[in-house]
Amino acid sequence: MQELIKQSFTESIHTKIAALDVLAPIVENAAQIMLNALLAEKKILCCGDGFSHSVASILANALNYRLEHERPSLPALALSADPVLMSMLSDENQATQQFSTQLRAIAQAGDVLVIASAYPNSPTSLRTIEAALSKDMLVVALTGSDGGEISGLLGPNDVEIRVPSDKAIRINEVHQLVAHSICDAIEQTLFPGM
Repeated sequence: MQELIKQSFTESIHTKIAALDVLAPIVENAAQIMLNALLAEKKILCCGDGFSHSVASILANALNYRLEHERPSLPALALSADPVLMSMLSDENQATQQFSTQLRAIAQAGDVLVIASAYPNSPTSLRTIEAALSKDMLVVALTGSDGGEISGLLGPNDVEIRVPSDKAIRINEVHQLVAHSICDAIEQTLFPGM
């Protein structure tokens, strides 16, 4: 069993090293897009499907509250996977609309959608991105593998942070690191010395 655990650690480390050089400038671009939106008094809306929802929630809460240092709150929100909404949508065979429904209600042009998906053909993710684009939002998509259909939806001003892996668990691990890196960069830029 210990060898399996060591293998998981090693695989995770190798995935992060492979992602480092490829993703660093892309993550910087995503952080800058989010920073520009915040400076323009826009908000960051985050979501993710399956386990990726935890990455979106961590990013939104770290921006809203803090990552490392006490500082003023930033306007960020994780779209909810609320059980009542899910039940209502499921009754109407609309479960893939769980985030897009909320997004259409609260998003404004210039807001940024950060969407995390280890499965880049997820219908929920695709519907959410379509809703964001219809609201003139910018999209930061955290994906993996070949980017799937998500890549095809993104425009020239959107950013795809594609983890070079086909394994969902490794993709999620790198997404978590990306979320922390983005929040840290935003905090350090807006609140230096705090």
